[in-house]
Amino acid sequence: QVQLVESGGGLVKPGESLRLSCEASGFRFSNYAMRWYRQVPGKERELVAMITSVATSTNYADSVKGRFTISRDNDKNTVYLQMNSLKPEDTAVYYCNVVISTRYYWGQGTQVTVSS
Repeated sequence: QVQLVESGGGLVKPGESLRLSCEASGFRFSNYAMRWYRQVPGKERELVAMITSVATSTNYADSVKGRFTISRDNDKNTVYLQMNSLKPEDTAVYYCNVVISTRYYWGQGTQVTVSS
């Protein structure tokens, strides 16, 4: 079955960096675009970044452009989110996502807290 396992979250100060990882299994990873979303309690889940199957294209939410970088290693079945210059408003639970045959699959999420 499809499994997505996120890691790398934590508590950091404004201006610091974190790298999130999402290890995938149960599907042919290199065939699918991957996405990172985030969610704050009481708000809808927000698309943060997307990368195509062979990393030829990436897209970002305006709020993270120039600060976050999505990448993937198809040999390791892993997608990453490098987050630099973190701001308090980046505080959220971050989720890895893949869409297979119109079905959305999610990981368990990893908490990122940016606070001084």
